[in-house]
Amino acid sequence: MEQNLQDISDGRLYEWNDMAKVGCHDCTGCSACCRDMGQSILLDPHDVFHLSSNLGKAFEELLQGPVELHAEEGLILPNLRMAADGACSFLDSNGRCSIHAFRPGICRLFPLGRNYTPEHLNYFLLLDACPVKNKTKMKVGKWLDCDNRKVYQQFLLDWHNLTKQVRAQVTGCLDAPEMSRKITMAFLQLFYIKPYNKADFYTEFYERVKQISE
Repeated sequence: MEQNLQDISDGRLYEWNDMAKVGCHDCTGCSACCRDMGQSILLDPHDVFHLSSNLGKAFEELLQGPVELHAEEGLILPNLRMAADGACSFLDSNGRCSIHAFRPGICRLFPLGRNYTPEHLNYFLLLDACPVKNKTKMKVGKWLDCDNRKVYQQFLLDWHNLTKQVRAQVTGCLDAPEMSRKITMAFLQLFYIKPYNKADFYTEFYERVKQISE
């Protein structure tokens, strides 16, 4: 893991209050990071909750347009769909993000990446990921522009650990494909398809974590 980070980053791990060279001068019309991303813009339940709430569309409706599903390491996960020309479905005609206020976490993150340990989350700076020159230094927390920072970071860590556990369960059932499929579909249904009706997303999310654990 460390070797991989050294290959793709500046070799440093950043915390929330650290300064990192990420400021891209409001992109100045550049939309390079919103194009040709394939299926890499994964959506966690927090992302889907905010997309559904702000666009007024259920998850199934999002799947008819800007979101698609793909299989990844034993799970079926949603990602932002790229249009025929390779641009993100939410990119407008001026090359600007039409959902910037509630954009997914991976979009907020770029050109940072997340580094997970079982009990901690910090960040690394991707080398040569953003073509903008003379980037300025900003606090990581300001760049990510998230509410309830501590709660959100804990959610990301818990979600990461949960997906690892479920992937391990699915892998352990490879000789029982029906059970593997049952786990995968239950996970998709519980965390994505079933609407989050409460005003407090995090409370309901952890209730669902408890359900799947049981």
